[in-house]
Amino acid sequence: MHVGSVRMIFGGLLMLVGSLMPWVSTPVGHLSGVAGAGLWTICAGTIAVAGALLPYRRVAFAHALLPGIVAAVLVGWQLLRIVQLSSSTDSWGSLLPGIGLVLVGGGAFLLIRAALRIRAAQ
Repeated sequence: MHVGSVRMIFGGLLMLVGSLMPWVSTPVGHLSGVAGAGLWTICAGTIAVAGALLPYRRVAFAHALLPGIVAAVLVGWQLLRIVQLSSSTDSWGSLLPGIGLVLVGGGAFLLIRAALRIRAAQ
C-alpha cells in the first residue's frame, strides 16, 4: 500500500457505482450512464482500484492520474452537453445532472488528488 491507496480505492469505487446510476434526469425519466460514456468510466474506475493495490508508486501515479483525467473530461463533456441541449431547446431546468454524474465527478476529483499526493511523496 502507498500514500494514495485509500483515496484511489474510494475514488475508483465512486466511479464504478456512479457509472451504473442515472447521469441525466429528465421530466420523462432518467438516462443511465451505461448507455454512453459510463462504460468508459467503469473501465477507469477498475483501473484506479487495481492501481491502488500495486506497491509501485510510479505505476500507481499513472493509475490515479489517467483515469481521473479521463473521467473528469467525460463529466465535463456531459455537463456541457446538458447546457447545450437546454439552451438550444430553451428548456432550462428540465435536464439536470443525475446522481451518477455527481459520483463520477467526485471519484475523478479524488483520483486526481491522490495522484498529486503520490507525486509529492516521491
